[in-house]
Amino acid sequence: GVTAPSSPEESILGVSAAAPRGPATPLTLTGPCFPFSTVSNLQEEGRHAINAPMSPASADVHPEDTLLEENEERMMIDPTSKDDPKFKELVKVLINWINDVLVEERIIVKQLEEDLYDGQVLQKLLEKLAGCKLNVAEVTQSEIGQKQKLQTVLEAVHGLLRPHGWALQWTVDSIHGKNLVAILHLLVALAVHFRAPIRLPEHVSVQVVVVRKREGLLHSSHVTEELTTTTENCLVSGTGRDVSINPACAFPLAHAERDAFDTLFDHAPDKLSVVKKSLITFVNKHLNKLNLEVTELETQFADGVYLVLLMGLLEDYFVPLHNFYLTPESFDQKVHNVAFAFELMLDGGLKTPKARPEDVVNLDLKSTLRVLYNLFTKYKDLE
Repeated sequence: GVTAPSSPEESILGVSAAAPRGPATPLTLTGPCFPFSTVSNLQEEGRHAINAPMSPASADVHPEDTLLEENEERMMIDPTSKDDPKFKELVKVLINWINDVLVEERIIVKQLEEDLYDGQVLQKLLEKLAGCKLNVAEVTQSEIGQKQKLQTVLEAVHGLLRPHGWALQWTVDSIHGKNLVAILHLLVALAVHFRAPIRLPEHVSVQVVVVRKREGLLHSSHVTEELTTTTENCLVSGTGRDVSINPACAFPLAHAERDAFDTLFDHAPDKLSVVKKSLITFVNKHLNKLNLEVTELETQFADGVYLVLLMGLLEDYFVPLHNFYLTPESFDQKVHNVAFAFELMLDGGLKTPKARPEDVVNLDLKSTLRVLYNLFTKYKDLE
């Protein structure tokens, strides 16, 4: 786990971060068997294999869903799960997030499985999030071309996620096969990894009907797929970027790391006022030189102005006014200011803040405390 600093000067947190790992959901494939005969009979038998255990509810199964090769497997979300409000909310949040990220590309996603299966949107999404350019054909109509593009995109995704302990619950075939569960697992992982400014609904699970053909027989089973849990059920160990993450978790604000501040908020709120008081004393010792006074950490740093001025004071230089907005009015101007302050911190030898500029602007106290505590640990003895 991550522990708070042990030195007297840095022990204002006095807590350590740890959370229990939730039990994995076993995936078992058992169920009634049906004799394999003609194509038309197979279609009917496939429907029966899927529908019978869930009667009277009927699953929406297309004929092609039951034309399976030997050992091939198909997964379909039970219609009752699709009607669950939390599932609908998860899909809606992810669609809106994708559309926000790709607004400049003029791409509008309306249905995840229909719009993402060929790799085109996933390519643009990853390029935008990771700030990279993938060497793939822009438009591919053939199935082979689409799968080749998906392979390239997913290899890039795996290169980002695998070092952080993610279990990869999707494949080229499952994405191209419009498997909504696999697509959701992928999108949740990307949202968490890139710390998307969205709030994912907690405890989202779906009932999945699994049909598999073995030795000419169709086997059906029902399993529960956990798409998101909560922060408390996610285990993140290590420090900095060296983390191991429960792949089922979707943090409330999609933060991919837990630290002492998470534990402070969750388990020691009584110490929060002590931490805030210490940080207010620290920042005012320097901002007072400009006749500025801070009383509310979460609001007075949200536009980035005080952060920029504070960095100038701590590093003893004047920040040219044309480099930031002294009286920011829009959200983007405030984000610019905070991001600029982060650049000044990097120039001063500080580590990259764990918070995102958008988090600070959105009045997220935990993010603001992380940024200020980062400054406190380096400049606490500066007069």
